[in-house]
Amino acid sequence: MAALNLRKILAVNAGSSSLKFATFPVPMREAIARGAEPIAEPIGAQTTAAAVGVLIKRLTESGVRIDAVGCRVVHGGPWLAAPARVTAELLTQLRAVEPLAPLHNPIDVAILEGFERWLPEVPAVAVFDTAFHRNLPDVARTYALPVELATTHGLRRYGFHGLSHAYVSRRLLELIDRAGDAKGTRLVTCHLGNGASVCAIRDGKSIDTSMGFTPMEGLVMGTRSGDLDPGLVLFLLRATGKDAAEVGALLNHQSGLAGLSGLGSDLRAIEQAAATGDARAELALEVFAYRAAKYIGAYVVALEGLDAMAFTGGIGEHSASMRERICRRLGVLGIELDSTRNRGIRGDGPGATGEIGAAGGAVPVWVIPTDEEIEIARAVAVALAL
Repeated sequence: MAALNLRKILAVNAGSSSLKFATFPVPMREAIARGAEPIAEPIGAQTTAAAVGVLIKRLTESGVRIDAVGCRVVHGGPWLAAPARVTAELLTQLRAVEPLAPLHNPIDVAILEGFERWLPEVPAVAVFDTAFHRNLPDVARTYALPVELATTHGLRRYGFHGLSHAYVSRRLLELIDRAGDAKGTRLVTCHLGNGASVCAIRDGKSIDTSMGFTPMEGLVMGTRSGDLDPGLVLFLLRATGKDAAEVGALLNHQSGLAGLSGLGSDLRAIEQAAATGDARAELALEVFAYRAAKYIGAYVVALEGLDAMAFTGGIGEHSASMRERICRRLGVLGIELDSTRNRGIRGDGPGATGEIGAAGGAVPVWVIPTDEEIEIARAVAVALAL
């Protein structure tokens, strides 16, 4: 069969163990193809770059002509938010902010370097997960620190999962018949997965979000602690003899659901253990749900009301029981689930999007599978005027 020689934007999004990708036609429309390329263990810069090489080889052997590449980059620091063409200077800036997102940015840089090596003639664009939250109101983004110190070091709340929150909020507006007319709307979107965050969205724009200076702040996550008393971190440094890097590893890699349950970060395994009477697993689930419900309640206050809410992400899309655990705490806000509807949404296949709120309830509640890849591709198309 002859090569198809199709013109495409390639959108790449690093997951916990694979490179998710999608190809989009030029001019931009829905994805033509999607897939994932495994990253060999141990996951790091070298294995990630190798996965990029395998992905490019497979695409070119299939006759795919790649005209532009977009890659999600989790943290752009205080300087970078708008989609940016990848250059040597940009890569240097991204390496400088790797400590702010140690689970993600080194991998993201390795992906960009892989494309620079394997497809040097194809323009690549870094698309930042912080961009959707870039214009948070001062009251939401400001830490109570000395102003001079915060200004010098860029100490502010940045927010993450921006691509997901942007896509899901736009889709939610469509589902509640407010597409193209976001003015006055008040939404909460819940991206729950190995990384987890909640976002308050007014008039289609982020006004607050649970992640902050780094992706560690906010909700309980797969291996991250989420919110902690800063004094606890200082105590750990003094009491354990660990240095800052070791405490950082503890809070990023050994905490969250994994640390609470002792069973790792896979929610399915924790739910199965809780169902057999494992008290530690049950507590892990309840702490996760309680923290999420607290943030949702806080954001209803920040928004001064709520018009609709959506769940997304691996846990938000697939775990009906976790959605129930969270929402049963939110009845006072008019948030109620229909158990049958909720149990019917499993996150797979054509039934993955659906309303799960009680009929006639005050607040529509939806499950919406996220699509960060199409957000990446849209940003590339705009940045390169394709």
